[in-house]
Amino acid sequence: MTTVPVSMTGTRELVDGALRAAVGRLDPRTYRVAAHHFGWTEADGRPAGAVANHGGKPAAPGRPTGSSGKALRPALALLSARAAGAAPETALPAAVAVELTHAFSLLHDDIMDGDRTRRHRPAAWTIFGEPAAILAGDALLALAGEVLLEAPAPGAQAAARDLAAATRRLIAGQSLDLEFETRQKITLEECLDMAGGKTAALLACSCSIGAVLTGAPEPVAAALAGFGSELGLAFQLVDDLLGIWGDPAVTGKPALSDLRSRKMSLPIVAALGAGTPESARLAGLYRRPVPSGTADLEEIARLVEASGGRAWAEAEAVRRIESAAAHLDAAAPPDDVRAEFLHIADFVTHRDH
Repeated sequence: MTTVPVSMTGTRELVDGALRAAVGRLDPRTYRVAAHHFGWTEADGRPAGAVANHGGKPAAPGRPTGSSGKALRPALALLSARAAGAAPETALPAAVAVELTHAFSLLHDDIMDGDRTRRHRPAAWTIFGEPAAILAGDALLALAGEVLLEAPAPGAQAAARDLAAATRRLIAGQSLDLEFETRQKITLEECLDMAGGKTAALLACSCSIGAVLTGAPEPVAAALAGFGSELGLAFQLVDDLLGIWGDPAVTGKPALSDLRSRKMSLPIVAALGAGTPESARLAGLYRRPVPSGTADLEEIARLVEASGGRAWAEAEAVRRIESAAAHLDAAAPPDDVRAEFLHIADFVTHRDH
């Protein structure tokens, strides 16, 4: 496991105040849902961790309270400004906007997937109900556009347009993912296309939006977006691997969660299309109703690995990072910025959650 990059550890402190100020514009009911989702408050509105002193359960050991995630997208947005020769603070509205958009997608994604936990805490919809969580996600997305268009920067309109286009691609990818749930056959190319929208679109935008906001030349922004697109596919590949073989104590999701939900993730699709006896056995098991125990799920995981799905996903993630590095070289950022981008890429491919 690699250490968390400096740009990510420092970003949360830099972005947190602006993010809280933006979310503070929401009406009280919507704010309560959003604040819980970001990890700032408990379900009853008290500051995160307060329940530990009032008869509730404390935070999980080693898990900080009040954390809203890894700050990956905001860190990339700030780095992209530095790649274009601007101070990171000039891209603060961009960093806030991509984090708001990411939060919108997670609030909706938890409902669509029926996920009851998020970062070791109850998902917002399980506490406030699905309608309230949907509305909170919608509000955060609208807020993202507001924050960008208000930015006193030369590229504010272009950045808002790019984020809107990335969100449209994100939704298209999510829609394709839902369609996969009712289809018997899915090609690997289709699955990669889905991931390119659902995950990579917003990461590509995050890697270029700071540069766009500060008025960087189009070739620089395009190269940074190319880096982010490849990084996004690597991120999804690792996410899919963790969805099968990740440690529940670290990921915050049940063991073998993607198999229990019969998700057509990249390792699964690669294994199903491998044309081996194990692939045929896997296809038969995957069509059956979800079992109540874990024995069948463990057998499915074994077959995915035996069919080469795990090895393909691991190798493809490495290949995507190599391709990302080539795009980054085309952007020609300062050496220290390039090193930090690559450190984040390494973190993405070696993370355990």
